[in-house]
Amino acid sequence: MKNSSNIVLIGMPGSGKSTVGVVLAKYARRPFIDTDILIQSITGRSLQDIVDNEGYMELRRIEEEVILSTAFHSHVIATGGSAVYSARAMGHLKKDGVIIFLDASIDVLSGRIQDFNTRGLSKSKDMSFSDLFAERMPLYRMYADITIDCTSKSHEMVSWEIIDAIKSLPIF
Repeated sequence: MKNSSNIVLIGMPGSGKSTVGVVLAKYARRPFIDTDILIQSITGRSLQDIVDNEGYMELRRIEEEVILSTAFHSHVIATGGSAVYSARAMGHLKKDGVIIFLDASIDVLSGRIQDFNTRGLSKSKDMSFSDLFAERMPLYRMYADITIDCTSKSHEMVSWEIIDAIKSLPIF
């Protein structure tokens, strides 16, 4: 990785990836990409529509395909919470980026997520939020280069903490 490395945000729904991503991009003077919005733009459909009509596995397949087709440099990238299900997608993001896991407690995340069943989440219909949390946490930890606890911090505080953490990396 070079100085043109991406800053890639991963984490559960409600962890603040999209909002922190916008703030971080502003502070770091980098373009911002949200892969969920990219998927919606490319398919012309909402994530929930894909899940409702083709199922959550199809959303994961599309997400992997879209991520693998990207070639961004010096961007801040907010991924969908389910990007970590694809080793190929995460390998692609990691090859030219530092992976930042935005970690928050299940209680905080549950309080932030008001639209759990209509948010376009890549999960089976019978899966609860705590089931999803338990399933994804090991994946987030496995792929993370840096973990930021964002449980009780503002988006601005999280952004500055990320900037401080990556400054010490030889790639930045």
